Amino acid sequence: MATTNVRPNPLSRQALKSKLQDYYTLTKPEVNLLILMTTSAGYYLASRGPLRIGGLVNTLLGTLLVASGTATLNQWMERVWDGQMRRTALRPLPSGRVGAREGLLFGVMLSVAGGVYLVFAVNRLAALLAISTLLSYLLVYTPLKRRTPLCTLLGAFPGAMPTLIGWAGAAATINRNAWFLFAILFLWQFPHFLAIALMYREDYLQAGYRMLPRFDLDSRFTRAEIVGFTVVLVVTTMLPGTGRGGPLYLTAMTLAGAFLFYYVAKLARSTSKVVASRLVHASVIYLPVVLGIMIAWKA
Repeated sequence: MATTNVRPNPLSRQALKSKLQDYYTLTKPEVNLLILMTTSAGYYLASRGPLRIGGLVNTLLGTLLVASGTATLNQWMERVWDGQMRRTALRPLPSGRVGAREGLLFGVMLSVAGGVYLVFAVNRLAALLAISTLLSYLLVYTPLKRRTPLCTLLGAFPGAMPTLIGWAGAAATINRNAWFLFAILFLWQFPHFLAIALMYREDYLQAGYRMLPRFDLDSRFTRAEIVGFTVVLVVTTMLPGTGRGGPLYLTAMTLAGAFLFYYVAKLARSTSKVVASRLVHASVIYLPVVLGIMIAWKA
């Protein structure tokens, strides 16, 4: 009796792999890494007694789902304008590799799943904070990017919310120390995102995004903003907050602040995109160092 061997089509497998990669890209995994890091810090600093690993994992999973849904829906909302910028034109939605309806459904499913998961696996406060973050990011920050440079200020609020989500996941409440941690992430976003705006100024203008003031043609005002917010950030980290304070705490925070301010000072004297890029990378190193110091002094 003859038998027929059915072999999987390598083209189909490759197409499926590419599609899954596109969906993964829509979630912005590099951004989610920072979100999970700050959520973890909030959870740990709010914990009393032994760390509840199960609670941390549940909080991170729910937050990851909501954050991934937010990133996907943000790209769905901006797909037309993303197609006009060199750095975003090849993203899955503007390039057409993922259809608009597919992207919308994927984003909604992730967001709903994350919110529901947080309600039942963590607590209602964490879920409320996560959904509030999604709504403020999509309904306030995203549309304002094409209307006013104040979008960075308003977008810093949802951007700092993962600290509160983590805190609520552990303590089911928000206190003064939670807001201190929120303030650090809030302030950190200004040198980070304003430097990105300087790097891609022409791209943003081409797509109609108003990330920087129109009057600031030489970027002097924006660079002064970066200096000002960085000074406030560094001073804020030196307050006791969730750490125990003391000479060693202050020394560690001073060294971390000096590291960041070195790159800020260089940008203050330069309009180079390379210098702005170095500040972005320095800020990504600085944040986990500061959180690590706070965690070390809590332990």
